[in-house]
Amino acid sequence: MGIRDRPISPRSPWQNPYAERLIGTLRRECLDHVLIFGEHLRRILALYSSYYNQTRTHLGLRKDAPLRRGVQGSGTIITTPILFGLHHHYGRI
Repeated sequence: MGIRDRPISPRSPWQNPYAERLIGTLRRECLDHVLIFGEHLRRILALYSSYYNQTRTHLGLRKDAPLRRGVQGSGTIITTPILFGLHHHYGRI
């Protein structure tokens, strides 16, 4: 296909803003709040990845989540802990 890597200069985060944004989001919303040892990092990143790609709201989607949610009627509000309670998802039953 003719695709080749193009390394960025050391200490130059402005040359790769997409990766830097992802790393910053991971740190602020997840990694700065838990102590991680060994393989625990893989599990935390897998849980955060599914949260980020399914239920977390995004400004680019007009404050909606990638998996669209329908309008819910009246009922009891329940909370579902995500990432061992670091984040929560609210819904009605």
